[in-house]
Amino acid sequence: MAKRSHNEVQESLRELTRIFRPKDPRKFVRDYIRKYRITGGYEDELTTLVERELTKLNSPAS
Repeated sequence: MAKRSHNEVQESLRELTRIFRPKDPRKFVRDYIRKYRITGGYEDELTTLVERELTKLNSPAS
């Protein structure tokens, strides 16, 4: 169950990243964690996820 919840958090964060395209990924993740009351310890992992998603969005489609 925890694994599914973690995947849902990641997918939700990816979708929000596509919608909002944050300038500061770390602040975006901190606000997300605070707003949705995510358990601590995932901040670095989720920040990396947001940075990767932004890179995908900014790269030209092939």
